[in-house]
Amino acid sequence: MKTLLLFLLFCRASSAVKHTLKFVLTGSSGVSAFPDFLAVIEVNENQVAYCDADTFGPKHEWGKNVVENDPEQVQWYRNECYEDKPYFLKEMLSSLKQRFNQSEGVHILQLMSGCELDDTTGQVSGFLQYGYDGEDFIVLDLNTLTWIAPTPKAVITKQRWDTERGRTKYNVRFFTQMCPQWLKRLLHYGEKTLLRTDPPSVSLLQKTPSSAVSCHATGFYPDRALMLWSKDGEEIHEGVEHGEILPNHDGTFQMSVDLNVSSAEDWRRYHCVFQFDGAEDRIITELDEAVIRTNRGESSV
Repeated sequence: MKTLLLFLLFCRASSAVKHTLKFVLTGSSGVSAFPDFLAVIEVNENQVAYCDADTFGPKHEWGKNVVENDPEQVQWYRNECYEDKPYFLKEMLSSLKQRFNQSEGVHILQLMSGCELDDTTGQVSGFLQYGYDGEDFIVLDLNTLTWIAPTPKAVITKQRWDTERGRTKYNVRFFTQMCPQWLKRLLHYGEKTLLRTDPPSVSLLQKTPSSAVSCHATGFYPDRALMLWSKDGEEIHEGVEHGEILPNHDGTFQMSVDLNVSSAEDWRRYHCVFQFDGAEDRIITELDEAVIRTNRGESSV
């Protein structure tokens, strides 16, 4: 039977060059055992703080440094959590229910906003959008300073909000100037967690001589990564099945991508590629005739 050789051609991995600060706020009605208002703050998809009507606080120890050393940022969060956004989402939710004649039932209004920073180019972008009952409702175009209504239900809201130029300009300024500055500070305070990068251990596995070859990566962090199979240097899709990114017990992640390959082919033309999102470096694993790991962790030569 054909056997495999695991060969790391390029094993240095670097962290993603793009970072995000995201605010996810949820207002609800008719949902039992769930707060009417809930907010989550995420950096690079990691939850770093949360709040509801009664609770506010960081999720990690390093968050205490933000509370102690960045009172302006923390005060803004408190105002958003306890004063501004709970009232705003409640009023908007009530207005939408009246507009759509929804006196009963479960209804969810969600606001997602934030900014993205490319720490290589310095390019900054912001985003601000609303969803209602699981569908996109309205989005702010930060370039034209107008609102986009992806559904006819939001046209009335768009027409009214387009006239509120002062609030729109404030949003643009906040999400393209203040937000990136706060993001940089959070990355500084939480560097050991937020900028941590652990490269994976990559293995090639095969259950039987006729089954698919699985390229399995484990122990990597963060979870923003991709894997693919290539043939002669070009990505292939036929005969390839991608698995989900799954968590490990130690906080790292694992994932697999399977390849169905004919035993008559030259397997050395195929490579499994692992890459962190936004990184240039890759881990490339080559198929060859030498070693294969079975699903029992054994090898045959």
